Amino acid sequence: MHKLWLVFAQATTIVLAVLFVVSTLRPDLLPWQSGNGAVVTIKEAPAAKSGRTEAESAPGSFSSAAKKAMPSVVNVFTTKEIKAAPHPLMEDPFFRRFFGDRFESPQSRRAASLGSGVIVSSQGYILTNHHVIEAADEIEIALADGRKTKARVIGSDPETDLAVVRVDMEELPAITFGYSDNALVGDIVLAIGNPFGVGQTVTMGIISALGRTHLGINTFENFIQTDAAINPGNSGGALVDASGNLIGINTAIVSRTGGSLGIGFAITAGVAKQIMEQIIRTGGVTRGWIGVEVQDMTPELAESFKRPTTSGALIAGVLKGGPADRAGVKPGDIIVGVGGKEVTDSSGMLNLVAALPPGNMATVTVMRNQNKKAIEIKVGKRPKPQPQEQFQEPEELE
Repeated sequence: MHKLWLVFAQATTIVLAVLFVVSTLRPDLLPWQSGNGAVVTIKEAPAAKSGRTEAESAPGSFSSAAKKAMPSVVNVFTTKEIKAAPHPLMEDPFFRRFFGDRFESPQSRRAASLGSGVIVSSQGYILTNHHVIEAADEIEIALADGRKTKARVIGSDPETDLAVVRVDMEELPAITFGYSDNALVGDIVLAIGNPFGVGQTVTMGIISALGRTHLGINTFENFIQTDAAINPGNSGGALVDASGNLIGINTAIVSRTGGSLGIGFAITAGVAKQIMEQIIRTGGVTRGWIGVEVQDMTPELAESFKRPTTSGALIAGVLKGGPADRAGVKPGDIIVGVGGKEVTDSSGMLNLVAALPPGNMATVTVMRNQNKKAIEIKVGKRPKPQPQEQFQEPEELE
């Protein structure tokens, strides 16, 4: 009897050991593991430890660049008072007699809009778009860490759509400026902002084109085009390179729906830095001006003027009494050089003239009757653009 019990115990032990091995290595062979309760064998990556460092970023990740730039990008909230149009009956003396001042006071409401901005100095200076803060009565800045504070406008430049505001906070996380002149088509870029008010968002794309002009967005244009998603609310936000350095200020999109279609534009960091420094130093931007209206040369115009190329800017009009008029510039002249630099088109000519110091003499080279002529012009100060009256209701988001 003792021997039988010993044999049974040994057999039971062996069976249990076999079942353990099979259930561990091949559970699908066990009858009770088949059917609806079947376990699918999958492959899993080695368990990653929590709290990865920047050096341990996943392959192809841009988390380091995002982590570097995100604290420097802020949300910009603005409010302004919108006055309703006066009621037509308020001009009627009969109704004025009964309703008095109550009828004469136009109703008003407050409209809120939002955008983004970039901290460019630890002393509280923030760069954003002019159209984000234009006509705003109040500006509130929300930092990435959740802090909020009021901001005041230092100055703005409608012709490049840039503005500088300042908050009374010290030791802010300022962004690092990159070299936008070294950017190449195909470079990876990240767009950081507050689209549709959902909160700080990072999108990725590439540089699709450089030096975009003649878009009719700003007077002075030199845009970086990108397919990184830029939506309403991203205006004034940062476009950074794969190292997290600022190379552009997001400002506009081409869209039929109001959302991103993969065609966005950013003002280069080089231009933004020059404008920002002038605004901080003087409160505005001073540009050269000679008082001419120019247009691009087309193949048809080049043929009519017997020009072998379309380079240059055709003078379509000269302001009477302006610097160019006093110097003898005439409509029909073709500007081919400003200050010793070649003019390729009207946009390039505008930029070259704008860079001239007002009050100084500059040499403008023109073609007149197929002859080259150098004209000395005393550069004037470019007049500030006149604000245009807005008839449309403001959008909730910008």
